[in-house]
Amino acid sequence: MEFSLEKHIITHLKNGDKQAINLLYENYADALFGVIKKVISDDDLAQDVLQETLIKVWKKGKSYNPDKAKLFTWLYRIAYNSAIDKIRSVNNKSNKEVQIEDSNVYKLTTNSLNEDVLDIKKHLNTLDEKYQIVINALFFEGMTQQEASEELDIPLGTIKSRLKIALRELKKIYNP
Repeated sequence: MEFSLEKHIITHLKNGDKQAINLLYENYADALFGVIKKVISDDDLAQDVLQETLIKVWKKGKSYNPDKAKLFTWLYRIAYNSAIDKIRSVNNKSNKEVQIEDSNVYKLTTNSLNEDVLDIKKHLNTLDEKYQIVINALFFEGMTQQEASEELDIPLGTIKSRLKIALRELKKIYNP
């Protein structure tokens, strides 16, 4: 691949020009698909991850720094991490499927429920909105910290800090 083509793609990414997606797909899709296929064997799922990768690249295009990594290295990392995240997400969903025959949910007595925990949404509303958003994404929407970072466009370190603070504040409510 010519160096000028790479610079051309980077310029389009930095400018938010949609031509960047076409150029990325034409020149990098096969290689990125190969990266993803090393992690995910299912072709349909791998194609989904490729599309998610290109969307992430598009959204993060302005933050790309050629001094830190070559374009392909940056694309490779996003594709690989997206594939790993997808595998984790699929595994988490399959682990969380309800097994009715093994469930004891109908055997619970009201004495065994901690009624303080049932009002968590009410107590959550007492937190600053920035903490509520993080808690909702991680606990009620089931996102990983990385997914929440990308979805909410908040740095991963900030997600972790806000989670820690939110949990500390909730702990004060439940364990005064």
